Amino acid sequence: MNLHTDIPTRVQVDQLLDNRRPASVSIYLSTDPVSNGQAERIELGNLASEAQRQLVEAGTAKAEVAAVADSLADLIDDSEFWRFQARSLAVFATPDSARTFRLPNRLRSAVEVSDRFHIKPLLRALTFPQVALVLALAQGSVRLIEVAPDVEPGPVDVPDLPSDVASWVGKSSIRDRSPSRRLHGSEGRKVRMRQYARGVDQALRPLVAGFGVPLILAAAEPLDSIYRSVSTYPLLAASSITGNPETRSDTELAAAARAVLDELNAAALSEVHELYRRRESESRAAADLAVIARAATFGVVDTVVVDIDASVPGSVDEQTGAVVLSDADDAINYGVVDEIVRRIWQTGRHRSRGAARGRPGRRTGRRHPPPCARLLNPASYSVPRAHPRPPRNTPWTGSWSWSRSPSATSTAPSASTQSRSASTPTTTTRSATSSASSS
Repeated sequence: MNLHTDIPTRVQVDQLLDNRRPASVSIYLSTDPVSNGQAERIELGNLASEAQRQLVEAGTAKAEVAAVADSLADLIDDSEFWRFQARSLAVFATPDSARTFRLPNRLRSAVEVSDRFHIKPLLRALTFPQVALVLALAQGSVRLIEVAPDVEPGPVDVPDLPSDVASWVGKSSIRDRSPSRRLHGSEGRKVRMRQYARGVDQALRPLVAGFGVPLILAAAEPLDSIYRSVSTYPLLAASSITGNPETRSDTELAAAARAVLDELNAAALSEVHELYRRRESESRAAADLAVIARAATFGVVDTVVVDIDASVPGSVDEQTGAVVLSDADDAINYGVVDEIVRRIWQTGRHRSRGAARGRPGRRTGRRHPPPCARLLNPASYSVPRAHPRPPRNTPWTGSWSWSRSPSATSTAPSASTQSRSASTPTTTTRSATSSASSS
């Protein structure tokens, strides 16, 4: 079974982030690649009805509400579209257009209506890899396998892919000597394996260049090291699946590849933690939503870690970054953390995602860690000093941290906790790191 995905490119994400239209609807729903699509179509219909209700309550023009409803209804009625799905579906609709993306990771169902799209869940597919390619490379065979979450692995056709070492170098055996008789023994065999590996890399190059996913090598020595010495693919994983891949099925290789993917994700998150600890010791890290919003507005955030599923309704001032929180999650408000992520993305810096359990800051001993943490940089930027928390629906430019009681159903700021570095101006180097997340 193949997983049909169309992960957005950087340009497509930029277009979504640039959208400013009062009647902007973002819908996410879980899908099943082996389903007939009936349950998913019903779920989309329910989410579309909720979006329409919010648009009407916000006073949106009837013509625009009808246009959005019609585009979503057309999508629901498209039987051919529902034949090919992945693990989740993202839909972004305005009165003029409706764009869809089939995603390999599983997202919970949600609908957001605002003057901008809710793109935070979409970024999960662009950060830690959920899909990989396995190159099963042996002297007598080579095959490329696609690995995706919760589905059976499948072979990938690669034009002009060499079949084995001997046929690629034009010999009946790689032990044959060259015409000049200078290649013989183990040295000659390694030279021919290098030629073979280079041919494999050349055949893969036009295909994998458009995938943007990790390539995991399954090979035995010395072919493993030889291929790595000639590979031009920048996302070749450092860890290999060892042993002869000819003795393992696609399913066995896929299981081993998922373990390598876990290592890649853990290593990336570990790097974020280490960088956070270093920046925190330099007073360039914080766990404060208001401060991060200002830092993101002025373009001084480098890395952000967010809880994809959490939502903090409110708004962020376009010029100052002042945060206004709201109890109402409606078409007037939007996700504050989502807006912070948007501003950081548009600075062209590095974004990264982590679950709540992987956020920097949990080691501080708080039972409920704050929703945002950031590491601040530029010498010209001074972090505001802490002030008492303002009432809801009023601008806030001071500093506060967040907590939530175990029985609470929604996140609320705590007036008693203040960010440790909130009053520390920064005079450090140009590099900065930030982590934003919602508990």
